[in-house]
Amino acid sequence: MEQMAKKHIIYKQDNWNMMTVEAEGAKITVREISTEWGEDTYIFTTRHEMMEWAKSRFLPEDYVGREDDYNQIMESFKNI
Repeated sequence: MEQMAKKHIIYKQDNWNMMTVEAEGAKITVREISTEWGEDTYIFTTRHEMMEWAKSRFLPEDYVGREDDYNQIMESFKNI
């Protein structure tokens, strides 16, 4: 039986500033779309690998005064 990819939205500001994650079996695909950088795709083979990337991509010091945004993003990754 074919396994369906489970889609998660990490954040979405509009159609051009968002991050989504698709988990299909052991493969986790993160797509980040921004008006500043275009689209980047990252593929991970373990959840641990994805979380290490997320911790290095989203630094707490970048969210000073917006700690709730940081916590929500990291919580979204943890729930995948």
